[in-house]
Amino acid sequence: MSNRTSYSPTPYASRAASPEPSHLSRRVSVITEESPLLHHGDGSVGSGKSPGRREYDELQGAPAWSWLWWRSRVRYYVPATRWMMEYKLSYLWGDTVAAITVATVIIPLSLSYASSLAHLDPFSGLFAAAVQPLVYSLLGSCAHLSVGPEGSLSLLVGQAIQRILHDDPHSGDDAAAVGSEVATMITFQVGMISLCLGLLRLGFIDVVLSRSLLRGFVTAVSLVIVIEQLVPMLGLSHVHAGTDLHTAFDKCIFLVQHLRESQMPTAILSLCSISFLIVTRTIKTRFKKRFGFLTYLPEILICVIVTTILCSAFEWQALGIEVLGAVSFSSRKSFFALPLQRTNLRFFKQAFPTAIFCSIVGFIDSVVAAKQNAQRFRYSVSPNRELTALGAGNIAASFVPSTLPAYGAITRSRLAADTGGKTPMSSLILSIIVLLSIRFLLPALYFLPKAVLACIICLVVYTIIAEMPEDILFYWKMSAWNDMFLMMLTFILTLVWSVEVGIGIPFALTILLVVKQSSQQRIKIMAREPGTTHYVPIDEDFPTELEDTSGVLVVRIFENLNFVNTGSMKERLRRLELYGSNRHHPSDAPIRDEPVAVVFQLADVEEMDASAVQIFRELAETYTSRGVCVCFARVRPAELQALRKGGVVDFLGENHFHPTVAAAVSFIEHERHSEHCSPRNGSIA
Repeated sequence: MSNRTSYSPTPYASRAASPEPSHLSRRVSVITEESPLLHHGDGSVGSGKSPGRREYDELQGAPAWSWLWWRSRVRYYVPATRWMMEYKLSYLWGDTVAAITVATVIIPLSLSYASSLAHLDPFSGLFAAAVQPLVYSLLGSCAHLSVGPEGSLSLLVGQAIQRILHDDPHSGDDAAAVGSEVATMITFQVGMISLCLGLLRLGFIDVVLSRSLLRGFVTAVSLVIVIEQLVPMLGLSHVHAGTDLHTAFDKCIFLVQHLRESQMPTAILSLCSISFLIVTRTIKTRFKKRFGFLTYLPEILICVIVTTILCSAFEWQALGIEVLGAVSFSSRKSFFALPLQRTNLRFFKQAFPTAIFCSIVGFIDSVVAAKQNAQRFRYSVSPNRELTALGAGNIAASFVPSTLPAYGAITRSRLAADTGGKTPMSSLILSIIVLLSIRFLLPALYFLPKAVLACIICLVVYTIIAEMPEDILFYWKMSAWNDMFLMMLTFILTLVWSVEVGIGIPFALTILLVVKQSSQQRIKIMAREPGTTHYVPIDEDFPTELEDTSGVLVVRIFENLNFVNTGSMKERLRRLELYGSNRHHPSDAPIRDEPVAVVFQLADVEEMDASAVQIFRELAETYTSRGVCVCFARVRPAELQALRKGGVVDFLGENHFHPTVAAAVSFIEHERHSEHCSPRNGSIA
């Protein structure tokens, strides 16, 4: 077996010859026709350099704070300054078709979310579908993300309003005013939370929540939404108005007890509407590859138009079917107001927990949708930029009273991409369409049945609920019991207790699991291969012929050291000394002899904080007091400097730091033969 090359850390000064590209050039990784957001469009074909490389070369020759420096920063932080300058007329048709297609979905959904889930006027949902996409198109890093109100967020807002009204009862116009003030406060807080997280570069929170937790929460919220919508679908709104129900379980009991009081015309209309929507959606899913035009079929808009016309023509309102009613542009008192007014600030504390949950859930959905489209069209997105753009959009929307929070949606984003959307121009066009519908469309929806709005919401969450059995089967096959438990715990708590508790407790458990895994340091014993000077990590149950018989314990640490994972280092090392693995219980009898020397191999440690240095100083003192020689091998220059500053080098001596493990073991054996090992405060015999 050939000898391995000795460790020779590369000095930092030698890296200057090959500088790492900045984030500006890394953002332009692949330029394609499908991602004009990142296309420079300078016309320099065949130059031999990518647009990102040319920009990087220009910045290398430009002084700091120059025009080129400012231009690159503005293009990064305000992506619209790039894609607008490079926009081509050939993209306009696809962006327009995508905007119209998404508008046929988001307008009815916004009406449904605002009226049925948040218990606000329809303007609340429509303005959320107009203002936030407009701001996101200027600041967002994803070219295909569709931003708008979401069912789970609208449900959280509605529950917060109902809870506040229950604690401090209001009636009539006062209740409507309270709802508007609470929604405005939540939207503003959501925007501030997201903006601060983005500015502090905390976009990594999307990796904290596991897929199992998200699946359990989203499925439970979808089921809660369905239970909520069964009330108007069965015509039980007049009965439900006088009850005080909080959990989904209570509402299920209510539905069972009052099922006989259902209004038959409303129930029949709901059954026909939901059947039409499900059948149409199923046909589109199965045959859209064969018949491409089915992708553009607006089944939701068709259902809204047909039922509105039929309700007006046959006077279904006289049969007891509830309709949307008079909603006109002139009926709204104001379209602009400062969110931090005294009337809004009185709900600051009560609305803040809901705003935190909305920020977390909304951002997770948005970043998943953004990453899916980025992977599909081969460009990169920044979670921090996403947080900043979404936060700015919600802050801007809070200046329109009672506007709902808005984030990106996976299904709408996929629809925008499938129907030809190429750039954020589709979001701009969508905002214009929604604003026009606010001005001219709402009066025409006077006879729109509320049961149809409830059916539209049920259609959206139906596909989410249908995916849960597949995930349960997957976790069962993988024997992933922790994931299964976390998913079911989230699901049950959300249904039985509340939406906030359903995500709060599992989120806390997830954080604890992450901290636990981070604190479990990866440490292994190294042994010498027979007939060589090579030391390799050994498994838990290693062959005896690979174990060093010299009494030297060689420990390799496989990760960076910080205050999180160094707290248990002493206990881990002691267990390795006694048992050689972590499989033995601390009550078992030791199976290894006490070591005469310990060698720490730190080749994989690239960062080391003050807590880690302090631990090493304490370990050196403890081992030395026991007569155990301590050496270090393959320490990087930066970490060696940290150990020097922490006094470890001065305590042990420079001769206890070696370039290889073999050199450290040879030093220990030489000192043992001379019956002297010279750490400053001890010896080995």
